[in-house]
Amino acid sequence: MKIAPFIRAIDTYNKARKNKIEHTLIHTGQHYDIRMSKLFFDELQIPYPDINLEVGSGTHAEQVGLTMIKLEKEIRRIKPDMVVVVGDVNAILAGAVTAKKELVPLAHIEAGLRSGDMTMPEEINRLVADKLSDLLFTPDEISNINLIKEGVPEAKIKFVGNIMIDTFYHEKEKALALNHKHIIQSNSMYNQTEPLPEEENYALVTMHRPSNVDTPEILEKIINFFTNEVVKELPIIWPIHPRTITRLQEFGLMEKVKNTKGIFLLHPVGYHEMIKLNSTAKVVMTDSGGLQEESTVLGTPCLTMRWNTERPVTLLRYGGTSSIVGNDVENIRKSFYKALEMPRNPRYPLLWDGHTAPRIVNEIVNFLETKHDLLSKE
Repeated sequence: MKIAPFIRAIDTYNKARKNKIEHTLIHTGQHYDIRMSKLFFDELQIPYPDINLEVGSGTHAEQVGLTMIKLEKEIRRIKPDMVVVVGDVNAILAGAVTAKKELVPLAHIEAGLRSGDMTMPEEINRLVADKLSDLLFTPDEISNINLIKEGVPEAKIKFVGNIMIDTFYHEKEKALALNHKHIIQSNSMYNQTEPLPEEENYALVTMHRPSNVDTPEILEKIINFFTNEVVKELPIIWPIHPRTITRLQEFGLMEKVKNTKGIFLLHPVGYHEMIKLNSTAKVVMTDSGGLQEESTVLGTPCLTMRWNTERPVTLLRYGGTSSIVGNDVENIRKSFYKALEMPRNPRYPLLWDGHTAPRIVNEIVNFLETKHDLLSKE
């Protein structure tokens, strides 16, 4: 979702100029579910990778180490003018360290995001990538402030906006044309005979983080809230993550969820389908950062089921639509009933305008041309 607009912006740049940008798209294979990976490549029309490192699953150290071993060989073979890493997964940590050890300039798309939670592997990945990067492409003004506080030279910080929102604008028309009832029917995990919910009359739930699903006591309290209280107010549409299914089964909670009227369990859905479900939900309850961002531009009240967020620009107090509720049911309950009274109100942080990727391409070209000029003078 972050690569698609970047590749499109490179293609647009190349059509208008004689000096073309040559790029190699490397897929680490960290997300090793081929079905899900293929779904996103096809749905968003992302060119298939030139190279797939096929790293697969493993511990954090195994993934980072294997990616570095394989990526080092490709960098030495390709000899790029720049390595660009995107987001906060283990691949960017591996890519950042390997690029700098090979003395290749490094750019980080989605730089400056901070949760303040060092127990999150993603936070460590962000910190290392940002420390090593020559160009830091930030999605919002809060990220700029984070980097300046950490001592990053301002010349390296390029405020370009949120590249995820480029994808949102590019795909929005296609997504909103979908029928939410058809999405529910075609992705349903079980045959359900009850009437499907109408637009603006359901809660959309996604939940997969260990803090919410890996502890029996916490997960049971959340499930009890869903089954005893939420469904009395709104049906629940729940595209359910494989990790969450496993935990529900392990803790003996799956039958309770399946047998509760008003809960519609769905297989994981595609990008367009999720946008549509979000756009017609009364409220979203999620531990996904991407859904926080999309809820903001769609105007959907969002309960962020985490104790922190690296995307504070999506929070109500900064002009967004999201509230931090953690995994404490009392917090969730209070915010849920407040959200039921909130009108849909789309919000657009500065530079969330759908033109982030072209700004990134221009900054990269300027950086490399300046570097080339300096080397020529030497």
